[in-house]
This record gives sequence, structure tokens and C-alpha cells, in this order.
Amino acid sequence: QVQLVESGGGSVLAGGSLTLSCVASGNPASINVVWFRQAPGKEREAIAIIYAIDGRRYYADSVKGRFTISQDSSKRTVYLQLDSLKPEDTAMYYCAAPHQVTLRGSTLVRVADYKYPGPGTQVTVSS
Repeated sequence: QVQLVESGGGSVLAGGSLTLSCVASGNPASINVVWFRQAPGKEREAIAIIYAIDGRRYYADSVKGRFTISQDSSKRTVYLQLDSLKPEDTAMYYCAAPHQVTLRGSTLVRVADYKYPGPGTQVTVSS
């Protein structure tokens, strides 16, 4: 079974940047990875996905142009670069293996289920 562990969260001012990491262990050795977030009292929101086999990437409209997902297969690590952060980006950020992904063009619309999510890493953006 896959285990995923997130890191890299923190507290920043609006306009700042953070780099989150998601390290995988276990089997299978290669998986697709989605980053999602959840703020208190809100539903989970899928924000970025990367496909392991060819590196295709898709983003939710809420983060498109500001966040960048990438992978280093040799390290079994998926990164999420967060730039131009806004207070509304404040949430717990998780990585997981996606199940039932809905895409529309270049946009990540929805993920029905998240498998093997890690413990998460907190991102707090203050104005």
C-alpha cells in the first residue's frame, strides 16, 4: 500500500510563496497524485493533479497561474509550488491518489475520492 507524507507548509503574508512536498513510499512505485485542500467548515477542494506516466498537469481555476505541480520520480516526490498566495488559500493541504477525476479542457474540476491521503500540512496566509 502507498503511504504519502506532506511537508512544507507554514505561515506567510499575502503575496508570498511556499513549496509543499509529497513523498511517497510503498507500492505501487508510481501513482498519479492530486493535491487537495480543506479549510475549516468547507469541503475538500482538488487543486492540482499530475499524471505519473506522462507528467500531464491540470489545475483548478482557483489556483491556475499561481500554483505549479511537478514531480521528481527518482525521489518519489511531488511538489506544489504556491506563489502569489492569498488569505483565501489558507487551509490544510493534502496529497493523495485520485479516484474518478473530472477534467474540462485544461481545468481540474473534481475528484470523487482521495486514496491514501497523508496527514496534511497547514498553510496560513495573512493579509
